[in-house]
Amino acid sequence: MQTIRNIYCVGRNYKLHAAELGNEVPTAPMLFGKPTHALVEANGQEIELPGNRGELHYEAELVIHIARPFAEGAKLEDIVDKMALGIDFTLRDVQSELKKKGYPWMLAKGFPNSAVVTAFRPFPGLQACLETDFTLVKNGEQAQRGNIGDVIFDLMTIIRYTNEHFGLDQGDIIYTGTPAGVAATKNGDHFSFLWGSENWGEFTARLV
Repeated sequence: MQTIRNIYCVGRNYKLHAAELGNEVPTAPMLFGKPTHALVEANGQEIELPGNRGELHYEAELVIHIARPFAEGAKLEDIVDKMALGIDFTLRDVQSELKKKGYPWMLAKGFPNSAVVTAFRPFPGLQACLETDFTLVKNGEQAQRGNIGDVIFDLMTIIRYTNEHFGLDQGDIIYTGTPAGVAATKNGDHFSFLWGSENWGEFTARLV
């Protein structure tokens, strides 16, 4: 996989997902990060994930790759050159305990292989993204289906906010939020990522 610099993630960016977890809908993008050790490409292999720290939830997302630094007035297609589909894996029980204590989420979000991603493809432009759903298929059945048009904060809002608060440059990637349908992962679950009807990648979860 190409060199990735920073991994940013947007939490609660779909209203139905926020509702299913009993969370308030945010009024500004809710950003967190993952270390680069979290990143792994889905190319048909088994991926090891923690199976002894409570429920492990999958969260399918559209992932964008940043081509150049943000500049006010630039178009989305000037800043984003590639995209992929991915999963932000979350140790939900661990996250719930961290929330109760007011602690950061890193232990629940940043473990190795917690940022699964397909190979990146050329960014087709915003209109093509609005016209195409992405789907996570688990064991042959649809688990999640989303469209970037349903987000609370659109891609340019996310990019501008990320740049303002953390900086943004070539090689950074952003997980843009997950639609409703997150659930626990079991050992041996097989996941496939669909862009429209096209399979972009797959893997099997091995809980250890």
